[in-house]
Amino acid sequence: METLKETYTVDVSGVKIGGSNPVRIQSMTDTDSSNIKETVKQILLLYKAGSELIRLTIDNEDSAKNFSEIKKIVRDKGCDAPLIGDFHYNGHILLKKFPDCAKKLDKYRINPGNVGKKGAKTKNFYQILDIAKEFEKPIRIGVNSGSVDGDVIERLKENGIKDEMIIQEAMILSCLDSLNLALDYGIKKEKIILSCKTQSPKELIYIYRKLRQQCLQPLHLGLTEAGGGIKGSVWSVVPLAILLNEGIGETIRISITPFPGGDRRDEVYIAKELLESLNLRYFSPKIISCPGCGRTSSDLYRKLAKEIDDFIKENEHIWIKDYVGVEKMRVAVMGCIVNGPGESKNADIGISLPGKGENPQSLIFEKGKQVAVLKGSLKELAIEMKKRIKSFVEREYPFKGEKDGKRPKRKN
Repeated sequence: METLKETYTVDVSGVKIGGSNPVRIQSMTDTDSSNIKETVKQILLLYKAGSELIRLTIDNEDSAKNFSEIKKIVRDKGCDAPLIGDFHYNGHILLKKFPDCAKKLDKYRINPGNVGKKGAKTKNFYQILDIAKEFEKPIRIGVNSGSVDGDVIERLKENGIKDEMIIQEAMILSCLDSLNLALDYGIKKEKIILSCKTQSPKELIYIYRKLRQQCLQPLHLGLTEAGGGIKGSVWSVVPLAILLNEGIGETIRISITPFPGGDRRDEVYIAKELLESLNLRYFSPKIISCPGCGRTSSDLYRKLAKEIDDFIKENEHIWIKDYVGVEKMRVAVMGCIVNGPGESKNADIGISLPGKGENPQSLIFEKGKQVAVLKGSLKELAIEMKKRIKSFVEREYPFKGEKDGKRPKRKN
């Protein structure tokens, strides 16, 4: 595979995107941004879930007027994630009319397909760029398949591009045309992020591969609409996993539809799992467990896996704060002796249960070596594993506050 050149680095209020920096996770609120209370609440939830940049809709005067108050409240509550303004149709008007909003937003998202029509299009685009230059704000030029510039489509039709490729090629051309307009207008290359989003995973892969060949701007990956539930998760993850594994993409957003009663934070959780699955980032210790089959005592190993997972979630924020590298720890909870011993050996610490009786004993491994053989109930196995995991963390990972080889005692 061809080695890709490093992209430019764009600094969004301290969060650096591109270059040698890690792939960043973004999310977006779905509240009415004129509602300060609900918008603040969701920003804080997304931030605590792990979103490193948070976008919100600025689509009317109330949302623009209220943004300063929203930012003040979330900053007072400890959220330092950059807040991005999402503009369509009237961004040039709102940014000019409400300079305090323009000044306090950390980045502007511009869609060249709906910034204006005919002669007003370039004028409105330049107006946003003028404000971005005045306040030294980075921008994302974001093209969507559902709002591609009609003039670009007509140009491609005149050039004989096949109908089935029109939208894809128009998105790429619109994105690059807008990039060149911005650069020629004086926006620095270190201030521009690009995206070309569609609802088709295969189209997305094609578009971003081609886009990456033609520029060195950091790329924001994601589908426009993936749907909800299992379908939305799979459709979002497949193209992003392929592109990220090829070194394409500097920041991502998972755009799934929350079902009624669903959790907006799911898009952040999925993004984190995706990056961890590719060994691109590590956020927390992980449980490795088998799916179960006719050889397992499903009730026992599933309950044990849940107990250990809950135990890790309860303690991980303390461990990550205190111990270097503990976020990379892998804990195996396996149901029988077929793959159990091998997977437990490959994990940092693991237990292989005896299935339905082929072996009456459970085996515990640490760093590839068997260290114990256990018999007992679910409660007894859980107590022993929790004790061993805690001891493993304290023994195997350097303590961040350690001085002269001594570790300060933790208060219970």
